[in-house]
Amino acid sequence: MKKIFILMVFGFMGQLSAQRDSTLVYKKRVLEATEVDFLSSYFTQDGNNASVTGGIGTEELTDLTATIVVSIPMNEDDVLTVDAGFSAYTSASSSNGNPFDISGASRNEDDDDDRQKAVGDVIGSPWVSSSGASRADVWTSVNVDYAHSSDDRNTIWNADLSFANEFDYTSIGFGGGLTKLYNEKNTTLGASVKVYLDTWSPVYPTELKAYDEVNGDQNDGFFEGVTILDQSGNASLNWRPLNGFETIKRKGRNSYSISLSFGQIVSKNAQFSIFIDVVKQQGWLSNPMQRVYFSDVNNYYIGNASSIPNYTSSSNKDVFQLADDIERLPSDRLKIPIGFRFNYFINEVISLRSYYRYYFDDWGIKSNTASLEVPIKISDKFTLYPSYRYYNQTQVDYFAPYEENRSTSEFYTSDYDLSEFNANQYGFGVSYTDIFSNAHVWKLGLKNIDLRYNNYQRNTGLRANYVGLGCTFNMD
Repeated sequence: MKKIFILMVFGFMGQLSAQRDSTLVYKKRVLEATEVDFLSSYFTQDGNNASVTGGIGTEELTDLTATIVVSIPMNEDDVLTVDAGFSAYTSASSSNGNPFDISGASRNEDDDDDRQKAVGDVIGSPWVSSSGASRADVWTSVNVDYAHSSDDRNTIWNADLSFANEFDYTSIGFGGGLTKLYNEKNTTLGASVKVYLDTWSPVYPTELKAYDEVNGDQNDGFFEGVTILDQSGNASLNWRPLNGFETIKRKGRNSYSISLSFGQIVSKNAQFSIFIDVVKQQGWLSNPMQRVYFSDVNNYYIGNASSIPNYTSSSNKDVFQLADDIERLPSDRLKIPIGFRFNYFINEVISLRSYYRYYFDDWGIKSNTASLEVPIKISDKFTLYPSYRYYNQTQVDYFAPYEENRSTSEFYTSDYDLSEFNANQYGFGVSYTDIFSNAHVWKLGLKNIDLRYNNYQRNTGLRANYVGLGCTFNMD
């Protein structure tokens, strides 16, 4: 399953202006006309610490995302926003939920890719992408938000409902918020709550699922005719997942969050904001597809015995280690990020946008995020956006690399997203703005085009590139 997650939020706030004559008062609409945003992005990454294969192996992934956001003024005070999109990805790591390839033979076909029976020589490798069903998938989402502004535009409340789905995961969310403006709109207070009710339809590593289906009989089902090898390359029937292995058909995870924010315009050139979130998660917080290998348990393989000594090298193309267990993590997690933004308008050409966030949770992670963006207005219509972002974190209490967890532990993971690391991200963007919407596509007047590129580098070896394109239109 992709661990990649891409979220875009589009909001609207209006200011009150009044025009009086002897008998009438006119109120400016929060949103004058329907606005349509088309957003798309392309993301690629690669690395050598795939969590699906126990902390080693290819992390190659590509993702294409497209989103449309439509904001509709229902009347002078209310705006309905509908946000719908999809993310289509291919993942070499996720494909190795079922890593086994058949060479010189065939399979007995079955509708369920994980239940295919092997006939002949079975090979696989954490460094080679499989053609399994989990190699590619599409994540889809829909979010509906309704916002209402008071007559004086000093109070805004909103309510939202969301739905998201991919092949092994479904999420339903709902929430709402309240924003108050004071001091002639120079001071802003905000609060919001969100609830997400999620359900796993677990997809397990092939060998563990097959083991459960045949009650550990390594001469039946997927294992019939397949030779399991020990560390020395000799045939063996001694492989056993930790305490046996039983699949769980469905499992839930619930998330609850409260967000508080404070914003202040300090002067005509400066403004800042502070926020804090409290997030509580309960339920199945592990990923069932992610393998774990223990240092105190013997190793067993399927594939070419001569490649076992070279298993952790990317030159290994034809042997795969059978899992000792899946990732196991606590069923509760409390997460608290605290952030600060400061924006400063230097002159009509250059301004600064800075951001800092400190995060901690009760699993042991502490992290720091700092970023700086410098918009440079080179003309009335074009603005450049060079940016830089730095991130570091400590590891969770339950993390250990490949073959370093112990079977006596209650919780364990080899997911490098939960390890200690630091990362640098370098970005550049260009924006075109036409406030008069002179260019048209059908009945849509082009208001803005934004193109961005980011390069991400983690000290664990993960590398990623992101290209994003966004277009905003006004509907005539």
